[in-house]
Amino acid sequence: MKKLLLLGALLAGGAVCLDDVSQGHGGTYRGPGDTVPPGGGGGGGGGGPATPGPSGPSSPGPAGPSTPGPATPGAPAGQPGGGNKGPLTPGGADTGPDLTVWDFWWAFNREPYLDLKARIHEGGILTGSDDFFLGRGEMDQAKDSLRPSEEQVRNVVVPALKRALESENNNDILTGAMIALAKIGDVVDSSGESEFAGIIKEFLKSPSQEVAETACVSLGILGDVRSIDLLRQLMNDEAEARRYIGKAEVPYRSRAFAAYGLGLVAYRTSDNAVRQDIAEMLVDILEAPNFSTRDIKVAAMTSFGLVPIDTGPPAALPEEEEQTNKRHVLSRETQLAFLRSYFDPVNEQPNATRRHWFVRSHAPTAMARLLNAPTTGPELAADEKIAVAEALLAAIGKHSKERKQIQMSATLALGQIGNASGDGKSGINTRIRSELIRVIADGDPQSRRFSLIALAQVGGQPGEGEKGDEGTSDAASELQRQLVRGKSNLKPWAGLAIGVMARKLLDNDRTPDETMLKALHSAADEERNPSRIGAYVIGMGICKYAEGSKTCLEKMEYFSQDDARGYSAVALGLMGHREAIQPIKEIIAKSKYKPDLLRQAAIALGLLGDKNLVDDLVRMLREEASTVSSQAAVSTALGSIGDSNSIGPLVQMLGNKQITETARGFAAVALGIVCDKESLPWNSKISVNINYRANTITLTGESGTGILDLL
Repeated sequence: MKKLLLLGALLAGGAVCLDDVSQGHGGTYRGPGDTVPPGGGGGGGGGGPATPGPSGPSSPGPAGPSTPGPATPGAPAGQPGGGNKGPLTPGGADTGPDLTVWDFWWAFNREPYLDLKARIHEGGILTGSDDFFLGRGEMDQAKDSLRPSEEQVRNVVVPALKRALESENNNDILTGAMIALAKIGDVVDSSGESEFAGIIKEFLKSPSQEVAETACVSLGILGDVRSIDLLRQLMNDEAEARRYIGKAEVPYRSRAFAAYGLGLVAYRTSDNAVRQDIAEMLVDILEAPNFSTRDIKVAAMTSFGLVPIDTGPPAALPEEEEQTNKRHVLSRETQLAFLRSYFDPVNEQPNATRRHWFVRSHAPTAMARLLNAPTTGPELAADEKIAVAEALLAAIGKHSKERKQIQMSATLALGQIGNASGDGKSGINTRIRSELIRVIADGDPQSRRFSLIALAQVGGQPGEGEKGDEGTSDAASELQRQLVRGKSNLKPWAGLAIGVMARKLLDNDRTPDETMLKALHSAADEERNPSRIGAYVIGMGICKYAEGSKTCLEKMEYFSQDDARGYSAVALGLMGHREAIQPIKEIIAKSKYKPDLLRQAAIALGLLGDKNLVDDLVRMLREEASTVSSQAAVSTALGSIGDSNSIGPLVQMLGNKQITETARGFAAVALGIVCDKESLPWNSKISVNINYRANTITLTGESGTGILDLL
């Protein structure tokens, strides 16, 4: 959905009103759009001219009660303590929000922590029921699942979405309905054909670029293997694809979205041969000499990390194929070898048109994902992890000459592959932890922040053997030291990192250090800065530190800024603190003109299992939501926390031609969220642990039209 003042860039986090921020494809802008080097991430298709990169989000502007603005995670409201704006250009001009603030990381990584769909579908206690007052446990709550039934989805929702696609011509409705159908998924017929794929493919021919590129990624979300050849043709700008869409060339944006679509299809399939075929298609793009299409290569690299081929000794290739790109996709091991070679700076100069540093900056993420992906064959040898870690350690070393974006990516990737093992001074895990601590002290500003998160992830991941937890205490001590005595701009990151580490320990059946948690609690208790409090309360929420619930309640009441109050509400939801239900409901009742806060509070109540809220949101949508942003807030909140009870009102809204097409588009988006076949949002598999500072406009951007901006 294009240029909609959607409620916010953060699903459950802080927000700030910005002027002139647009949205696309039924989604929201939630990341920086100005991080592409001169020349931009966008490139023309084929040999066409390159397009300039995106500009950064506009500076915070005031918003009146009748015109609430959209939210981005870049600059919490109020700008206290000197503000959060920072230079974004080489000249040091103060042109936008500071991209080093912690809110961005949370925006891209929140979904697994929230796991909202699972909480909603478990069922919950109504706030006026006997069960609520009797305080019955979680097992009793889960008895009556509120997941939409298959009959309800197939007989009510799907026909409504199909009618919209058949009869409407508004981009907002078409893109929202298309993605919703793809999220729901269909059952192929006896011939193996997908009805939904047939419907979606027709929109590839749309004269609207927004609609056409949304169709590309929708085929990926759907996971239809019979669409692979068409997606490949689109990605490669082949003659067949040009004829199919009726254009002289495939636009570069459609090519990038097709590459992402291929990665999504491969991620869902269980057929290793299909994964190998798709991986080879992506390597073909990465090794192509023409570099006018940076977006497409970044999309191919990102997707390559979503295609884990089976492990084990690869089969021998026929002699005529030994030098083809097929040799790189025979096994997980050959995939990793290809990526290490691609990432090696020695190979950049001789292959400048193929292995540009900007594309290389996405290789660490791909390597980490492939290392961590489940295996169906033998376990990967320890040497595979060591080889990748050595390459990443060299990239962030004290005397490294790598560009900052590459160092940022390497730092984040080390957090995914290291652990807390005490393997000696020269051991790879000990070296990873030591180097991350060094980067916290003297790395570039963003790498220092990413290192705090990476250290938390490593410290919370036990290794094997008796010394598997030996590095946990050192990591905890460093995070606590940065929280208590570190620089003020790192303290929020340290607080958030403590929550990340404690949660990882809990997930691995370990007990977090109480001293570390008390330090986080104390920092939250003493904080009076609205731009920092969110990191501390979210940190406590992530690790479900119930002792901090009183502080979160107090902060929700103390602060007047929407983002601080919203983060506090979400933290209470993550903690499962049911005493917060009533005060959060009061916030919602007063948030008619505060769409960002309204949705955050709704998410919090969804986490707390308050199902009465669905009826309240339906009423607000019908009677009170008069502006685009308030309609967006209520609709997407209803989609995010909605259950089977929300389907009827949303279907009615989608078909109601007496309301705005924008509002109807939001209804389609909400239906897709409610009926999604996946437990987590489909693009979270791309966004989690990504280096969002190495951005292209088809990845995420100010215009809200990147792959990560879709709902």
